Amino acid sequence: MKLTRTISAVILTSLFALPISGVAQTYHHRHRRAVESQRAHDHRHHTGAKIVVGSAAGGAVVGGLLGGGKGALIGAGVGAGGGAIANKVRVNKGVKARERRDQ
Repeated sequence: MKLTRTISAVILTSLFALPISGVAQTYHHRHRRAVESQRAHDHRHHTGAKIVVGSAAGGAVVGGLLGGGKGALIGAGVGAGGGAIANKVRVNKGVKARERRDQ
């Protein structure tokens, strides 16, 4: 009696889980394709490098004006870190937009 109930529960659970797993695989495939497309575009245009280097240069200029040589070095580091974060946000936003477009 208990074995029959357990087997029935396993079969019923697996039947309900089938549609969910299919949706998850479709989303994963769409997400992976969007990430690859975004990465190819960024590599072709050197977008990430431009953002990080531009932010570092801006930080170095501001740091140099405010604190001399040491300030320029600190400003470049802070600018590069901020540029890396901004680039990550931009890439994530681009991937989400590509996922919505591909639906």
